[in-house]
Amino acid sequence: MITRNLGFKMSGNAIKKLKEKDVENLFDSPNLVLMAKNSLSAIDFLKQIIRGIEKEVMSQVKLRKEFKMLLIIPGIGPILTLTIMLEVGTINRFEAVGDYSSYSRCVKSERLTNGKKKGENNKKNGNKYLAWAYVEAANFAIRHSVAAQRFYQRKKAQRNGIVAIKALSNKICRASYYIMRDQVPFDEGLLFK
Repeated sequence: MITRNLGFKMSGNAIKKLKEKDVENLFDSPNLVLMAKNSLSAIDFLKQIIRGIEKEVMSQVKLRKEFKMLLIIPGIGPILTLTIMLEVGTINRFEAVGDYSSYSRCVKSERLTNGKKKGENNKKNGNKYLAWAYVEAANFAIRHSVAAQRFYQRKKAQRNGIVAIKALSNKICRASYYIMRDQVPFDEGLLFK
């Protein structure tokens, strides 16, 4: 609405900080002011609902020992850790890190023979919620980790932003596997060599 009517962009965080007075000063039309106020009310209402859901979930589900160490990975917070824990079950069911990455949909599903593509496997195999969780973690890691941001920028320069996010999500997924399996602390230096 802001871009369409005012001709400039505003970040989501800036929009969330707007007050009713700010909205009245932004738009000339009373109809646009009304719509903007309604949008802000909806954002505030949804924030309260989300906080309530998170509080209820956190009161009912406790992190198991092997998943608590995921909290130190940049980009993974309590809700993503719970999502990963509930979707993985037990990490020991994955024999290798590649199996876990594949199950988490963090790698391509293609068949290669002698370096040549011979087909694709089922892209829907794996767990879509883990795929979502690791992509979310990658997006947050870019904001909170300089090393993750450098890795993302390097990959983005080589290909594009989507491939770069998936590559970062795969790195985080692989690190998570070893942290859960071996109970070792996260080491950003090892992850972004």
